[in-house]
Amino acid sequence: MIHTSILGYRSARYLWVTIILIAISIGIYISQSGSDQPANGGTWQGYTTGTLGALLILWLSLLGVRKRRYRSRTGSVAGWTSAHVYLGTSVIIIGTLHSAGQLGWNIHSLAYVLMCTVVVSGFFGIYYYVSLPDKLLLNRGGRSREALFEELHKLDAEGRSAAELCSSDITVGATSAIERTSIGGGVAAQLLRSDNSNMSVPVNGKPKIVENKDQARVLTMIAARIPDAQRKSEVEPLSNLMSIMGRRQAVIRRIVRDIQLQGLLKVWLYLHIPLTFALLVSLVAHIISTFLYW
Repeated sequence: MIHTSILGYRSARYLWVTIILIAISIGIYISQSGSDQPANGGTWQGYTTGTLGALLILWLSLLGVRKRRYRSRTGSVAGWTSAHVYLGTSVIIIGTLHSAGQLGWNIHSLAYVLMCTVVVSGFFGIYYYVSLPDKLLLNRGGRSREALFEELHKLDAEGRSAAELCSSDITVGATSAIERTSIGGGVAAQLLRSDNSNMSVPVNGKPKIVENKDQARVLTMIAARIPDAQRKSEVEPLSNLMSIMGRRQAVIRRIVRDIQLQGLLKVWLYLHIPLTFALLVSLVAHIISTFLYW
């Protein structure tokens, strides 16, 4: 399980490393209590915690590089990710101790706010990485997304064949519902599970395009026709088509949910990574301005 391999990596080794770093930083900060100069980022204690925080931020930003170096021997990806999670959390405390809570409208405070934002967004990332595999597995029923699409294509073919044995309006309606099914779309459509599916129905002898969200319209149409069937030979094809379209609806729901779950993770990455780059830029500006003007 991903939460076992990351959060519990090597008996939560990096949790203890983080606790030790925080304890040392607190000790360094407390050592300023007997000084005539109030605690701030310009004391040797402030420089020490600031240097530690800056080095941690730089190292934490290298996780993406490590993930892409498949032959690297500098520790496993699981180990790096575990350290990333725990040490990333410590950055907020170390950064706060470095600044001594002295914030204002300047580049230094911007770096602090961006640091906190990146770490908080990282908490959401932890949640997604821990919970997503189980949610995907449950939603897919133990199968892959490719297997779900294969089943959908199979049901599409079966649905077209079954519709051919029904009356012409049912044939047109069911076939158009299959052809006009909408899955996915833009980012907003994926996250909100928007459904623009529609179908063609005869109105006064002319085809009309109507909404078929969640395949409800076509299923309602088929279900309403079954009691009106005049002969047993009509009931069986309609019942068969109803069964196929019902199973098809269930598969589509799984696929749409799968796309949504994957989309949530992508959106998080699109936010977390740019925020990290912004943090690095502001950190460099913070360091340069400190040495130039302090």
